[in-house]
Amino acid sequence: MKIFFKIFLVFFLPNCFFGKQLNVGAGKPILSIKEAISKSNKGDSIFVYGGIYKEGNIIIDKPLSLFGIDYPVLDGQKKFEVLSIKANNVLVTGFKLQKSGMATLDDPGGIKVYDSKCVTICNNILDDNFFGIYLQYSKHCIIKNNKLIAYATEEQQIGNGIHCWKSDSLQIIENDVTGHRDGIYFEFVTNSIIWKNNSIKNIRYGLHFMFSNNDAYISNTFKNNGAGVAVMFTHKVKMINNIFEENWGDAAYGLMLKEISDSYIYGNQFKRNTTGIYMEGTNRIKVEKNNLQANGWGMKIQASCMDNEIKQNNFLNNTFDISTNGSVVLNNFDNNYWDKYEGYDLNKDKIGDIPYHPLSLFSIIVEKNPPAMLLFRSFMINLLDKSEKILPSLTPDNFIDNKPLMNAVTL
Repeated sequence: MKIFFKIFLVFFLPNCFFGKQLNVGAGKPILSIKEAISKSNKGDSIFVYGGIYKEGNIIIDKPLSLFGIDYPVLDGQKKFEVLSIKANNVLVTGFKLQKSGMATLDDPGGIKVYDSKCVTICNNILDDNFFGIYLQYSKHCIIKNNKLIAYATEEQQIGNGIHCWKSDSLQIIENDVTGHRDGIYFEFVTNSIIWKNNSIKNIRYGLHFMFSNNDAYISNTFKNNGAGVAVMFTHKVKMINNIFEENWGDAAYGLMLKEISDSYIYGNQFKRNTTGIYMEGTNRIKVEKNNLQANGWGMKIQASCMDNEIKQNNFLNNTFDISTNGSVVLNNFDNNYWDKYEGYDLNKDKIGDIPYHPLSLFSIIVEKNPPAMLLFRSFMINLLDKSEKILPSLTPDNFIDNKPLMNAVTL
């Protein structure tokens, strides 16, 4: 076991100083984690054995590695921030951290990192904390393979699962987050990646992303959250191969984009959301090879959006594929597959010979008068939409896909 841990340190914490080993727990030389920290020197490793440790706020103020053996429990007793990291080159792995204090001014959590570099937090369980893992003014940190769960029912009762503020070059990888206000929260975070996380059944957003540029989130699952995912006031973001699923509610979206630009949305699955993608004030976004299926609205593009490219996406079994609130269209639709397309392909090039107008008249009516949804699937509405396709009068002429695909895009 000791050989394994030292190999782990060699590969994952190359900047650590290797020092002595201190053992904490019943029957061990040291009974208190705080005592072990005070006796340690930078680069030492502290092995904490199974048990419940109620030591108030534990502060790591020097480069150390803390290993939990058999998931020792660090209990905040609903009074304290459980573990505070105030040093560079720290590793925390193998613990259960529970029952942090609750406060709205200093935001206590299970683990909080203060102005530090090269901190790795992995393979921990964070249970019933106000904030789960909180990073501020931190760089080059790794948050990996942690399980975070909370039990609040109202936003004001709980903080975020993984909360990152004014930080750079973070890696948020393979974490499971549920029951928090926002599963993952980025604000003023740059050059970072969110990869292979599951953010499920959080009260507000699965991911909340603000003023955070040059980031990527890849292969995550955001499911059954209060309002889906929000990406706002941001540019140069890559959103690739994520799943946005079962985010239902009057103001719920799979993905909401507000005031973002120069970003890339590729290979994502938007399934069974009130709205798959909602775009407001977005510019120069490329939306490519995504699957929008069984949503209320596949995509809502507000009139404030321009120079966006929507191409080679699949629109399948949505109540409405597209909706907008204006008459001027400044975006480009090209080579998408629309399951409602009724055209033909005489030259067999797999592209419809007739351009497709994806915006139905009824979707415009519902956008302006939501109670009109009560008439959905009525004979009168079907007749109205058929008439609009033959003699367009209210839908914008340039809201059009000139080269609709005859077959769905393979993702």
